Amino acid sequence: MQVKRFFAADMRQAMKLVRDELGADAAIIGNRRIAGGVELTAALDYKLSALAPRVPNMELEDELRKTQSRIATAQAELSLRGEGESDKTTNRQLFAGLPLTAAEPLIEPTLAEPRRPAPAPVAAAGLDPRAFDSMRFELNSLRELMEVQLGSLAWNQLQGSRPAQANLWRRLQRIGLSGPLSRDLLALITDIEEPRQAWRMLLAHLARMIATPEVEPLEEGGVIAMVGPAGMGKTTTLAKLAARYVLKYGAQNIALVSMDSYRIGAQEQLKTLGRILNVSVTHVDPGQSLVQALEPLLRKRVVLIDTAGLQASDPALRMQLESLAGRGIKSKNYLVLATTSQKQVLTAAYHSYKRCGLAGCILTKLDETASLGEVLSLAISHELPVAYLTDGPRIPDDLHLPRRHQLVSRAVSVQMQEEPSEEAMADMFADIYHSPTKQVG
Repeated sequence: MQVKRFFAADMRQAMKLVRDELGADAAIIGNRRIAGGVELTAALDYKLSALAPRVPNMELEDELRKTQSRIATAQAELSLRGEGESDKTTNRQLFAGLPLTAAEPLIEPTLAEPRRPAPAPVAAAGLDPRAFDSMRFELNSLRELMEVQLGSLAWNQLQGSRPAQANLWRRLQRIGLSGPLSRDLLALITDIEEPRQAWRMLLAHLARMIATPEVEPLEEGGVIAMVGPAGMGKTTTLAKLAARYVLKYGAQNIALVSMDSYRIGAQEQLKTLGRILNVSVTHVDPGQSLVQALEPLLRKRVVLIDTAGLQASDPALRMQLESLAGRGIKSKNYLVLATTSQKQVLTAAYHSYKRCGLAGCILTKLDETASLGEVLSLAISHELPVAYLTDGPRIPDDLHLPRRHQLVSRAVSVQMQEEPSEEAMADMFADIYHSPTKQVG
């Protein structure tokens, strides 16, 4: 028997290490939380001895016995108080200690049955917080283990029972689409058996799922803000939008605003752009009212705002987003997403900036990306219309309006050349089991 310990940041990465090192037949015989992640103990050719004694967790069992005793006491006291009482609201008040509403009659206690203090809620019975943390960790570990195992089992069963559909799953994974989105797409073509037609219909449904604005944001006008983390291409995108508008309508009815006082050279970059385009540039310092800064610019047909790319934990980011979400501004905020970013980065960007209200997204660096599936999955799952695409440094030549079928064709053209591994497919199915709707195949 071969026994080995594995260390990783989370349970899923630890399980991947176990599979890579010991194979799919390895058995997990122990897990515990450590500083910076988890530790798994796995064994190959492990046989559980029937005579092996079970080592009880005395501290946990003692806490469970105390909790069961408290529950029994509370139920007995409730039963005594409920004798002879028909009012449902009185029982609720006695058990939960909740005040009666104005619409509920107040029932005074009688002399024959003196009022007793309400029992304390079981959840606040004084259990050791460390025991709760330990149980929570154990439950989360078991859930992740089950997700990984169920994902692997579901994928193996699908390959054996429906090989044609398994091939479609692989092709969608090569594009980079998320598991839940792939599942939804495949559910739309269950009645199509011919593989080529099924693939064409999959791509057609994918194109229909991509939302685009009915009117180009520049044509619609108003205050338009570029938001997103650093390095996504906000300033360059703003420059392309400004140049596109000036070439079409002139420089009289457009203004630029910079809220980026943190990045070195950010304001000088916009000043240079303003001089080239003959467009006014306004700088808004931290703490300055954005409403007051925009008031002289309201006569402009288009106002483009460049924001600072700040970390999610930075308090200045919250202030910046609250300014953009203010009622007096009516800003249309577009999340700028670099298609070269990892899935986790894209997801974190959306959750950090959604609080300001997002009108859509702008996809940048399409000329550098190796996969479009991740960013398309994010846009579709969160219903973000794709407003513009950029695929190069030229201003404004490399700014384009999105065409849904062309975007899908581009996603297919930059897909991975090699087939996804069995571990990658199992992980994708595990993600599906982690999502609210857990139907596969």
